[in-house]
Amino acid sequence: MNREQAHEILMKYMKGEEYIAHSYAAEAIMRGLAKRLAPDEVEYWGIVGLLHDLDEEQCDWRNDMKVHGPTSVEILKKEGIEDPILFDAIRAHNPKCGMKARTKLQYSILAADPMSGFVKAVAQVYPDKKVASVKHKSVMKRFNESRFAAGANRDYMECIEFTGLSLDDLIDVALEEMTAIADKLGL
Repeated sequence: MNREQAHEILMKYMKGEEYIAHSYAAEAIMRGLAKRLAPDEVEYWGIVGLLHDLDEEQCDWRNDMKVHGPTSVEILKKEGIEDPILFDAIRAHNPKCGMKARTKLQYSILAADPMSGFVKAVAQVYPDKKVASVKHKSVMKRFNESRFAAGANRDYMECIEFTGLSLDDLIDVALEEMTAIADKLGL
């Protein structure tokens, strides 16, 4: 599957602008992480980011987190996709579904998912609400404030360390990659 095919599937199943923007942000961060961790797989890692929340509007994850991830896999299978590596990465981004991250790809999506929302939350407190204005230092400061963006799982973000990268690296990648597509993100 290429990026164009992945995007078609995303648009078929996802309608909410916030969810779509989040998917684009996760895709961008995953592409940035791949540049450092798997340079020959940048597009593939981006596809993982793009599709990681495919089931967001297709299942009742708010009442049962175990269905988030596995439902995306079922949707992809219905679309004729058979890719166990992609499926495991999508499931691993939500450990509550029973899949534990074990590979660099899986740890990367586990960390990139909440980081994308966290960076957006930091940008929202800036007067211009632009990700380009956000500094690394501000992200770290807010990261250490447990009440700020409390829903963003800090433990998951810190899992990036299992890839050999640091939290600082993840923040730098997120800021750089999200700034590059700020217009698509409305940031």
